[in-house]
Amino acid sequence: MKQIDHIGIAVRSLTDSNELFRKLLGAAHYKVETVESEKVATSFFHIGESKIELLEASDPESPIAKFIEKRGEGIHHIAFEVADIRAEVERLEAEGFIPLNREPKRGADNKWVVFLHPKSSNGVLVELCQSIV
Repeated sequence: MKQIDHIGIAVRSLTDSNELFRKLLGAAHYKVETVESEKVATSFFHIGESKIELLEASDPESPIAKFIEKRGEGIHHIAFEVADIRAEVERLEAEGFIPLNREPKRGADNKWVVFLHPKSSNGVLVELCQSIV
């Protein structure tokens, strides 16, 4: 693993949360993006070498909508940047981690992503991400 890429935060409203995090971080978001496959709209803020990703459901049946319904707004996942996502999935699976998707899929911020089941990582949804070149 190279570094923490971002922390994902589930929010009800990107508009309201963009303003809240602008005040908190002292800088505006630099990108808003929709990920149709995940039924989510995202907004990114730089914080040092890492990022904060705000996630708003674009469909009431999306994983983010279900997360907020069950737990409320808050930290949804932590993402780690990796050099070779397929090799990292193999390594982690051999260590007992459970991938939710073995095959990387296109995520936000021009990344390939794989998620690890929270049951295998102390209740934390872990995202592995690798830049698409």
